[in-house]
Amino acid sequence: MAQTFKFELVSPERILMSEDVEMVVVPGAEGAFAIMQGHEPTISTLRPGVLDVTSAEGHKRIFVKGGLAQVDADSATILAEHSFVIDEGDPSQTTAELDAVEAALKDDNDIEALDHLTRAIADIKAGL
Repeated sequence: MAQTFKFELVSPERILMSEDVEMVVVPGAEGAFAIMQGHEPTISTLRPGVLDVTSAEGHKRIFVKGGLAQVDADSATILAEHSFVIDEGDPSQTTAELDAVEAALKDDNDIEALDHLTRAIADIKAGL
């Protein structure tokens, strides 16, 4: 059995996840990185993308618009601007959520974030 650490995902709407997990792959501003038990303390901003969370119960994909990751040896907290679980619910609802986030980024004129989001949306829609 893999070692676990405490993972929390918090958005303005609610605590989306709080459980022991084996690994989380995070879309960091400087590139994706994996968090596992014993990770060096790290703080990173997030770009729009997908968190890949692996636990004893299985695998979850969670979209984040952006935010902040705080990591230490035995815990990780993601403070997300906006997030939702991709694999739960209706695929048309997921598509609508992604379209709304894409429109908001276009309005912000954040070209780099929009580029990351466009790639993330393509990956997500391919898996729906």
